[in-house]
Amino acid sequence: MRSPKPIALAVNYTVLSIVVVVLLLPFVWVFFGSFKSQEEFLTDPGALLPESFQLTNYVLLFTEKGFGTYFGNSIVVSVIAVLANTLFASMAGYALAKLNFPGRRVLLPFVIVAMVVPYVALFVPQFLIVVQLRLVDTLAGIVAPFLIMPMSVFIMRQAAYSLPTELLEAARIDGAGEFRLYARIFLPLSGPALATVAILSFLGSWNQLLWPLVVAQSQGTYTLPVGLAIASQTANSTDFGMLLAGAVVILLPVLVLFLFLQKYFIQGLATTGLK
Repeated sequence: MRSPKPIALAVNYTVLSIVVVVLLLPFVWVFFGSFKSQEEFLTDPGALLPESFQLTNYVLLFTEKGFGTYFGNSIVVSVIAVLANTLFASMAGYALAKLNFPGRRVLLPFVIVAMVVPYVALFVPQFLIVVQLRLVDTLAGIVAPFLIMPMSVFIMRQAAYSLPTELLEAARIDGAGEFRLYARIFLPLSGPALATVAILSFLGSWNQLLWPLVVAQSQGTYTLPVGLAIASQTANSTDFGMLLAGAVVILLPVLVLFLFLQKYFIQGLATTGLK
């Protein structure tokens, strides 16, 4: 194969560098803005660097605005959502792809339909169910809609479908049952798909604002997005420095999770056919 010409290579790297700078600039502005005071935002809102780096916004978030409680609530909700999705979605995906039972071909279209239905269309029925179960103003009520997501089931079904049937048949001949096939063969070979499900389910529950805002009735059950929306509001305006500091706090766990699982996440998107 012919190697790329130096000029073409230089143009490609230049274009990619410009795209990266454009994409990262808002995040850089948010990060530096979290160290600014409200007065700096009012006098020069477009400045990138603060006049002096101050941790006041971060200190106030955790000492006066209750961000420690909100952070703990978000961690509990997101961890439960990740564990539930990886477990239930993997079971459902394996069953849809590799088990023969009545109605299997009918269930997959329902999963696909559930993926394309707008979330707001299910908001009222879900809230009524939570009310009937007496889970309003509880973390259980907040996490309930995220326990298993249609996208997670579809991803795991695609991962199971790509698994060679001959491998499972050989294990069945050796006397392995379906649960052993699921636990000993399917799960170890589905690491990228599981990582994809973990990241998507974490994002879906961690960044959710509308549902926790309605279900949570007291500050003890607020999650980070709800707490940030309330904490950044003052009597007559928005405290932009505190708002950006809270945004950084919300972003950091997502960034850390993606950095650890990015290799498997990209593999999962490739192997399951998602674009």
